[in-house]
Amino acid sequence: MGLELVEPTDFEILGYLAEKGRNNAVNVAVALERDRGYMNTRLGTLADYGCVRRVGPAENSGLYEITEVGEAALEHRDARHDPDTDFEALVGASVAGDGAGTDPGDAETGADDAAE
Repeated sequence: MGLELVEPTDFEILGYLAEKGRNNAVNVAVALERDRGYMNTRLGTLADYGCVRRVGPAENSGLYEITEVGEAALEHRDARHDPDTDFEALVGASVAGDGAGTDPGDAETGADDAAE
């Protein structure tokens, strides 16, 4: 997955899409008072990470919506900076629904666990 999210921009985009629903880069840029080109870049990157997806009706319509991965990343944003938490694993566990997504400590980096 490789969730290299940009603070605060990517989380602002995810939050906007979570609140307002599907939208395009132009509207997101206006709402967040950001450059349209930069929003196009970030939305493309977020799509590569699986945090948003392009939706129709046309294949290249430029319309995006948040995914379960994006919702989980947004939900666990604060854990991203916790050195004892593997943010990517936490988001993945949250999407998988195995319960590990409810407690950031459940998705620790696991170096100690591997030695056991």
